[in-house]
Amino acid sequence: MRSYLPLLALATAALGGLMLMPAPGRSDEVDELQEKAIKAAVNKIAPTVVKIETSGGTEVVKGGARGLIRRGQGPTTGLIVHPDGYVISSAYNFADKPSTIRVAVPGIKERRVARVVGTDQTRMLTLLKLVDLPPGTKLDVPVPAPKSEIQIGLTAIAVGRTLVPEVNGPPNVSVGIISAIDRIWGKAIQTDAKVSPTNYGGPLIDLQGRVQGVLVPASPQAEGETAGFEWYDSGIGFAIPLEDINAVLPRLMKGTEKEPVVLKRGFMGVLMKSQDMYEAVPTIESVLPNSAAERGGLKAGDILREVDGRKVSNYAQVMHQLGKKYEGDLISIKVERDNKEVVLDKIVLGSAEEAFPQAFLGILPIRDDPADGVEIRYVYPKSPAEAAKLQIGDRILKVSRPNAPSSAPLVELKGGREMLMQFLQVMRPGQEMKLEVKRKAGGKTETLTVKLAEAPDLVPEDLPENSSAKQALTPVGGKPPIKKPEKKDDQQPQKPPLKAETGFLKRTTPAADATYWLYVPDTYDPNIACSVVVWLHPVGKNKERDIEDFVDVWMTFCDDHHIILVCPQSDNMLGWTPGETDVVMEAVKSVQETYTVDRRRIVAHGMGVGGEMAFYLGFQYRAMFRAVATVGTALRGNPREKVPAQPLTFFLAAGDKDPVKPALEETRDKLRKLKYNVLERIIPNMGVEYLDGRAGIKTLEELIRWIDSLDRM
Repeated sequence: MRSYLPLLALATAALGGLMLMPAPGRSDEVDELQEKAIKAAVNKIAPTVVKIETSGGTEVVKGGARGLIRRGQGPTTGLIVHPDGYVISSAYNFADKPSTIRVAVPGIKERRVARVVGTDQTRMLTLLKLVDLPPGTKLDVPVPAPKSEIQIGLTAIAVGRTLVPEVNGPPNVSVGIISAIDRIWGKAIQTDAKVSPTNYGGPLIDLQGRVQGVLVPASPQAEGETAGFEWYDSGIGFAIPLEDINAVLPRLMKGTEKEPVVLKRGFMGVLMKSQDMYEAVPTIESVLPNSAAERGGLKAGDILREVDGRKVSNYAQVMHQLGKKYEGDLISIKVERDNKEVVLDKIVLGSAEEAFPQAFLGILPIRDDPADGVEIRYVYPKSPAEAAKLQIGDRILKVSRPNAPSSAPLVELKGGREMLMQFLQVMRPGQEMKLEVKRKAGGKTETLTVKLAEAPDLVPEDLPENSSAKQALTPVGGKPPIKKPEKKDDQQPQKPPLKAETGFLKRTTPAADATYWLYVPDTYDPNIACSVVVWLHPVGKNKERDIEDFVDVWMTFCDDHHIILVCPQSDNMLGWTPGETDVVMEAVKSVQETYTVDRRRIVAHGMGVGGEMAFYLGFQYRAMFRAVATVGTALRGNPREKVPAQPLTFFLAAGDKDPVKPALEETRDKLRKLKYNVLERIIPNMGVEYLDGRAGIKTLEELIRWIDSLDRM
């Protein structure tokens, strides 16, 4: 039931402060009063709400020549924010970079050409400039609702201009309330008014016709033009406060068609000791080299106590303060260091583009090894490890802590592979690292110094089969607990433990609303952690027979390399959509709960539209997926920033006759610019097909070795 308090407040103001409460039986009058207020508010905002039509891009995103992910159809909405012809809209509406943009403005007969002059990447807004307005034209601009007056429970009206052909007619409207404020890390208002692609970019207004915010898709976890799109029509919608937009509008207006302004999210550059954002004390584990944090004086071990004068007790509160900031913004930080309070003023936030390449030692570890240290499985040719004469079977026992003084003692690798990988993730190529190594030959212990290199885009041509110590169920650094024999009950004989099922298995999600298939090799051993490949099928290949055909191609590789296949099914005729993410995640989590899985080697793999979904999962759920492998697929839009604590690597393949090849090469360049590790393979004499053809079988074998080497260091 909607609250009538805002409506009655208007009535109070109109009657000189006399508060009128609806008497019994007077609900019809209240409804009529509310209807009049809504119409008046919409009429007030209507002259500033425009219709945007694009061409030259696409209404859907194509996955090569094989499939589609729908982005939205038809015209979209914008809001005039400056009388000289500047229009703000959701960046979602321009995800496919249309070549032509025309805007229909109320009161002006012909559509006007517009150009993108600015993008706000943290709030996902795009600023347009109308370039052919008649000289002297001044457009109406809306009145912003002060953020201090936007409260939970107030009426909120979502306005768009897409459903009615006549631009001078009334816009389309959806009525709701403000259901939350300060959402999406402090950037957005939440409403239950219907928010969808029909009104993205339009205003959310109050009963006085003032603009509370501009409607956008948004997500607390994901970023990018389409983040949060899957929530539309769910009762959860978001709007960026117009007051905040107006605050950065002068910066956006400095852009031009040739040199548009891009406002990037501010990046501090620290890794926290705990991944728990809500319960753990926000303690810095390490400071990224050459980051804003390092330049500002933050150090490992600092406990964050205040950000910009606001007390923080967990990392979620830190994110809430930083989420609103841009590259170049100044912040102040108060930390606890060695039981003393330290204030660091004027820290200038950097950009994610300051990301650095992955530091590379040049080894593969023996997996499933509970002993202290890291046993070497493989040494990469021409790597720092080879230069230091490390050999297969040597065990690294201790290393120097990242960014520690040279005189600091070495740290024991009690955490084995994971601990060493975490250290390397925050180091740069060119930095030196000390290693204490126990040689396999002779058992001698030596201390070495290696100069780390940049991780190469290559896959070993031949890997040793002995990849595992076969002790995945043994606790790290200790022996499994000894179980006391249970007392037998002759009345109720004990049942043997259930053996994990293997083979080709059909499953449904817990809600029984989706189907997926598994292939678990008959060679499955719970003491050997398996890699997981999530196959995201192309359009039209979602039947059980299609999944069986894919499994047939992979079966031998799965048996030989301990790979579990997860094959979810999309029921959408146009292919995968972000709204089907839950199906995929539930399937993977079920596998993790049932089988022994190597979290460092979970791969999203897809072709065409399935490849688009693989990119989406990799960027938005990188805590789960550590690699993305695609066939005949290009990334649409810009990739998300690199996060050192959650490394993500890419394998991109396509035939040289595939129409997607040029876009795939552009994808490669975008990813490498952000310092991602990318392996690209263009297969001669291959068109639109998977890697099981004669031309691509070597590439499929290389993909298997790539998966087997995802835990390289």
